[in-house]
Amino acid sequence: MDRIFLKKQLERFYLEDIGYKDITTDSLTVDKQIKAKIIAKEDGIFAGGIFAKEVFLMVDNTLEINILKKEGQEIKKGETLIEIKGSGKSILKGERLSLNILQRLSGIATKTREFVKALEGTKTKLLDTRKTTPGFRAFEKYAVKIGGGYNHRFALYDMVMIKDNHISLVGSIKEAVNQIKRNVSPMVKIEVETSNLEQVKEALESDVDIIMLDNMSLKEMKDAVKLINGKALTEASGNITLENIKQVAQTGVDFISTGATIHSSKWLDISLKF
Repeated sequence: MDRIFLKKQLERFYLEDIGYKDITTDSLTVDKQIKAKIIAKEDGIFAGGIFAKEVFLMVDNTLEINILKKEGQEIKKGETLIEIKGSGKSILKGERLSLNILQRLSGIATKTREFVKALEGTKTKLLDTRKTTPGFRAFEKYAVKIGGGYNHRFALYDMVMIKDNHISLVGSIKEAVNQIKRNVSPMVKIEVETSNLEQVKEALESDVDIIMLDNMSLKEMKDAVKLINGKALTEASGNITLENIKQVAQTGVDFISTGATIHSSKWLDISLKF
């Protein structure tokens, strides 16, 4: 991420937490130099250490921070992930935000890694979606990448995706594609969501770049992939689980997208101790 963007986002998160002061810590009359440890309380994949470090340095740039694990590295319960030396008061002020980021991103990376492992032995790549927490999208999509997945479009502005409601609005896939091609640079990729083979045929005739096979049966997906025959990239989506993702991949699709790696991941249990 761009450093200026990152700093602004983290500053906004920090202001939400501290307001105008930390009434508890700032009311203590004693401070001392201490050594704190951030510790994993369960197994998982480490993600977000670089952001946790930024938070602590934003609070107090004299703190010494040593990140002991690499982004994407497997971590075990009881392991020390980060060591921090310096003002106890400063560490307390940055503790909650840093842990929130570490726990959330490590949880997403852990869930993503499970899905990626389920795809081993296939050509299919795992994509995320825009089903993200408002204000936290860049960080959550970062965690997907750390877990081994790939990012789909980041937002509405960077890729055309014609969905069912767009099609309903203008009447057909062909008409939606024609209107968009008249108004969008040819350098921008166009994806169309389809739910049956007739729509797949229409998308092919409209010469789009990617065809999404949305909530289709395994047989329908196999037939669609055969029909498309490499003339467009294929993406399967809808009700993807760890239990069925391998079967979906075996239909021959290029990508599988799911929001579950983000919206259904649980926070990894991580704590800070003096």
